[in-house]
Amino acid sequence: MTALFFIWGFITALNDILLPYLKDAFALSFLQAALVQFCFFGAYFIVSPLAGRLIDKTGYQRGIIYGLGIIAVGCCLFFPAASLSRYGIFLFALFVLAAGITVLQVSANPYVAALGPEKTAASRLNFAQAINSLGHTAAPAFGAILILASASNENSAEAVQQPYLIIAGVLVVVAFIFAKLRLPILHESSGASQTTKRFSMNAFPHLKYGVLAIFLYVGAEVAVGSYLVNFFLQLGIEGMDNVSAGAMVSYYWGAAMVGRFFGAFIMRFVAPPIILALNALLAVAMISLSVSSSGEMAMWTILSVGLFNSIMFPTIFALAISGLGEHTGKASGYLCQGIVGGAILPLIQGVAADALSLQLSFLVPALCYVYIAWYALVGSKKMDKR
Repeated sequence: MTALFFIWGFITALNDILLPYLKDAFALSFLQAALVQFCFFGAYFIVSPLAGRLIDKTGYQRGIIYGLGIIAVGCCLFFPAASLSRYGIFLFALFVLAAGITVLQVSANPYVAALGPEKTAASRLNFAQAINSLGHTAAPAFGAILILASASNENSAEAVQQPYLIIAGVLVVVAFIFAKLRLPILHESSGASQTTKRFSMNAFPHLKYGVLAIFLYVGAEVAVGSYLVNFFLQLGIEGMDNVSAGAMVSYYWGAAMVGRFFGAFIMRFVAPPIILALNALLAVAMISLSVSSSGEMAMWTILSVGLFNSIMFPTIFALAISGLGEHTGKASGYLCQGIVGGAILPLIQGVAADALSLQLSFLVPALCYVYIAWYALVGSKKMDKR
């Protein structure tokens, strides 16, 4: 199951390389380039409910296989998109690719959470998300070498064809492996379908606030990662070019990986809401330092935000579904729809970057972390009052 977390982490992080690459290839503004993330994460909002129904009908294992197949199709669409040099086809390919990832997300997160006691669900999800971050860490180096360096030599949109065809081939192999595996079947109440119809988020405030927390967290994480390459190139750091700036993005995701492994351990001893609040406030502090400084100081402080991002998604997810019982599957669909924040916040930051400056635009994700701190200390505890 954790292999799936690596796969979608790797593919998602490639967007941080794809965005500056397409911006140069098609001479786009920051707002136009942000459509990469809009189409990718917009798929979560549209496809999540459909993915939930698919998994209900086919089961987790077939859902995983279908998801891997859809991702492979999306990767293959990069070939005609590059050959025809059409930005719109690139965006459609990203949407299809993300639709497949959505199927994996809707199934894997609650599945991992359910494979053990509820008390340690946040710890298990943090470990699985650490593997996700390993994929995020590896992808920028892969993309910098095979996409940005190749694009510098060829100066064409065709630089993306080989990398995404390689990924498609790997996905087909993984889908075949999953078809041969025997995964544990989670027991569901026979009356779940009837009770789910009466489900309302308003009855579970900690879930309602959690969906917004996921929306803002994913939006902030993606927005920061999307503009790192362009930001580093503007800082005037000696020797910094497209390839080295792309490689530096690995530190952002690598810090998240380290934090998640550490978080999976420490959450067995420290209350998850406390750790979540502390990390959110430290992320605000690091962004404030980056916005008010220059050179390597600005670079390293913004990269450190990745460390504090580390435990946020799995911790928010675990807090939001806590105590929901047979409603967990439905709640997971709502939370995965919240991932659409990754489509919206980069656009908002793109508008801020075009209107003000790229450096000041990082205050947009800083505001998101303020809400996450509130959710950790207040919003997530609403369930205790029921």
